[in-house]
Amino acid sequence: MFFKRFLCSHTAARRHHQHGKQWSVKQVTNSNFSEALQEIKDCIFNSDFVAVSLQKTGGHSATWQRILPIDTAETAYMKVKDAATRFQILQFSVCPFSVKGSKLIAHPFNFHVFPRDELKVGMPSYSFSCQSSYLSSMAREGFDFNACIYNGISYLSKAQESAAKIQTGNLSPVSGTVEPSSVYSVADTIFMERIESRVKNWIRACKDSNKTEVADALISSLRKLVAGSEVFGSRPSLTIDVCSERQVPLVIEALKEFVDVVPLHVTAKGVGVQAVRAVLTSSKEDKTLLEKEIQDTEHQQRKLVRGFREVIDLISTSQRPVVVHNSLYDLAFIHSKFQAPLPSTMDEFKNSLLSLFPHTLDVNHLMKEIGPFDKMNNVQAALSYLERRFSAPIDMDISNQAEETENTNTHGHNVLRVCQLFVKLCSILKIPLEFPEGERITQLAPSLQRTSNTFSSKVHTADDDGVGIRSGNSEKVRTDNLVFLWGLKNRKSSRNLKNLICDSYNVLSEEFDVRMLDRTCAVVVFWNAGVLDRFLGLVEGSGGEGLRCARYNTYRRVCESGLWKADLAECFDEALDESEALSRTEAKLEESVIYWNDDEMINLDDL
Repeated sequence: MFFKRFLCSHTAARRHHQHGKQWSVKQVTNSNFSEALQEIKDCIFNSDFVAVSLQKTGGHSATWQRILPIDTAETAYMKVKDAATRFQILQFSVCPFSVKGSKLIAHPFNFHVFPRDELKVGMPSYSFSCQSSYLSSMAREGFDFNACIYNGISYLSKAQESAAKIQTGNLSPVSGTVEPSSVYSVADTIFMERIESRVKNWIRACKDSNKTEVADALISSLRKLVAGSEVFGSRPSLTIDVCSERQVPLVIEALKEFVDVVPLHVTAKGVGVQAVRAVLTSSKEDKTLLEKEIQDTEHQQRKLVRGFREVIDLISTSQRPVVVHNSLYDLAFIHSKFQAPLPSTMDEFKNSLLSLFPHTLDVNHLMKEIGPFDKMNNVQAALSYLERRFSAPIDMDISNQAEETENTNTHGHNVLRVCQLFVKLCSILKIPLEFPEGERITQLAPSLQRTSNTFSSKVHTADDDGVGIRSGNSEKVRTDNLVFLWGLKNRKSSRNLKNLICDSYNVLSEEFDVRMLDRTCAVVVFWNAGVLDRFLGLVEGSGGEGLRCARYNTYRRVCESGLWKADLAECFDEALDESEALSRTEAKLEESVIYWNDDEMINLDDL
């Protein structure tokens, strides 16, 4: 009983009432999704920016799997890719907003999503991982897990939608205009003539059956059976099988001769288009009515399949700049769940994301313009810092007020904080956000353009071979100067390990620095390459009192190979063991011999 009450949305409501001003955020579930979809569409296209914020079931399974200062763009992306693949989005907050003077006009929506298998095709997800700390935090905020699971909005990504169409098999209208070929082969011409002849006989049989007396009903039924006539709703239809995708446009071209016939694609489960169904209408008005019925049915089916992805498509179509906090994580989750599986490299991910959102703005970069925010890892802390240091008052005007019956005090507030932080930062940095009435944003301000489509400030660019090592005063070093140490036994602090290195290897404390990555592994940065080489030689030569070491390439290989174990030391051991096994295999291949015999060789000149 206690557990059920703890996971319901009413427990935290009273606690939030003691705060002063409460924001009202519209909560959207499967029950009110249709009406909210049209509402948010109008808000998006009438606003200048769109802020998003996600509530996920987890972010990382171990301390070292976070994005660390030592990560390059590629290793950071590998970590995020793993998290986005394994964990799930349960809340997706969207807030279209504009700025008028010092007023922030916001339209916040908080969508509850859940990956149910609506079409019974095993998508979007059979399973996902959960991190206990994330679920506990959501429970403390009063998140209703029952409502999310049973009434959350499902979805399919673009890639999954394409796969589902093939798996389910259904009827779909012929999209677009099929361009007739300028040259048909003899076989194509004969095939089209046979289709035309068959359709003519079928139409004649259908029209004759309408004139047949009741006594001739049996004969009429036999004629329809011979002609292959079926029924689509109340209208006669004929299924024309095809042997390949190439024959589909030939059938469509042949059917153009018959103005009262509407062609439909018949997709079979797992094999794509298997046939074309011709539906016979009684008049021009009836044909228009049928086409509208098919469009409505397809629209309803598309809504069922796409689900929440309709919102993502609206944001993408609007071309509005997307404002986020912690962009690499959030955008990787969005791409993984609503676009397609994440590509293998960071560059491929960026290119794919540009097709979805042309402009993404991370507030972390704007914060960097003002001062060091390394210790402020959440939006609320950043807002408090700005309020203490700067005078930049922002009035919040929330247009779409949630109903009183909704639990408005607990969910979706973070997206409003992202909006507030973004506008406040732009006000301090003198970046214009207001546009003339009736005009939409066409080009970002230069200050925003520099940070557009650039990920979190803690992640380095792909061509940057340097990483940060100090948390307070970040200092850039080359990855070649880093060494990873494990086998630490009871030496669990950076200071103890640094003292050990100084005492055992005759290295001055000023020549290197140490940071613990988790309880089993540390990273050592050497400011002098000569000292680094001497240290490696001493460790490898003496056994290092149980210490083992590796260079940055091994760490990169750990991230790329998906060795996501809880202890980083275990990952290094496994990576080095695999490397040694591969080296032994290659050595054996190099040592292989063959027996050369000229008598058994074939001379091509003799053939």
